[in-house]
Amino acid sequence: MTSKMPLISQRYGKARVRVLRVVREADGSHAVHEVTASVMLQGEFDDAYLTDDNHQVVPTDTMKNTVHALAREHLGGVLEHFALALGSHFIELYSHVSQVEIELVSIPWTRYQTTEGTAHPHTFLGAGLGRPFTRVTVSRTETEISSGVREVLLLKSTCSAFKGFPRCAYTTLPETDDRILSTSMDATWTFNESSIDFQKTNAAILPALLETFATEFSPSVQNTLYLMGQAALAVAPSIASISLAMPNKHYLPINLQPFGVANANEIFLPTDEPHGQIEATLMRPIV
Repeated sequence: MTSKMPLISQRYGKARVRVLRVVREADGSHAVHEVTASVMLQGEFDDAYLTDDNHQVVPTDTMKNTVHALAREHLGGVLEHFALALGSHFIELYSHVSQVEIELVSIPWTRYQTTEGTAHPHTFLGAGLGRPFTRVTVSRTETEISSGVREVLLLKSTCSAFKGFPRCAYTTLPETDDRILSTSMDATWTFNESSIDFQKTNAAILPALLETFATEFSPSVQNTLYLMGQAALAVAPSIASISLAMPNKHYLPINLQPFGVANANEIFLPTDEPHGQIEATLMRPIV
């Protein structure tokens, strides 16, 4: 008989739980809030993996139903409040659960502006700069809150260079003083406290990232990423760190000489694969 192998770690949950809440205001207008949620539990679930005993396995269908039920009261403009409510619910209800991870990804909607220039009370357009999200991890001893934004598509058509890099027999990339810089940025910041104005803090960070991308000359994606992270930490004292992932979406100058046409850095071939992947985390100094 084969002996059982040790179970090193385990967790489980429900992913891609979708829910939308319509908030009906007193003036007759509506607001809509939509998220895709993930719930992951850690705790005393070894028996379910090692034997046929399911007595402590919280059904993932129950997790889905909990997200839907608590959305009625807690889903609104501040993702962190809903995530904290979900995390607290599971950790308080199930004594054998040691840690809960909640992730909420927002599906942004913006109110439609009519041809008369007024906001329509109940018509919305899919919009938004990237996809805001939050991740809350609740254990018996602490709560960690991270928020951010994914897939922010950025491009600057000049004020970007790349030169002075090492060359070898396989290097074909030419140096350049003027290139397109484009990326699909993912940014995640971790809060250093929970009793803050999340909405105000989040609203300050993205403009700081974008302003730095737009106004600072870029000698490399690496340097631009660092300056952006530094700017975010400067405007948001309540975050302890920020992680940025900025793939380099290449736009390559097209050779038009075979057609007798000059290309003065005007015509480019967009390429998604392969791309450079640049990532870093900046942390506020501990004093």
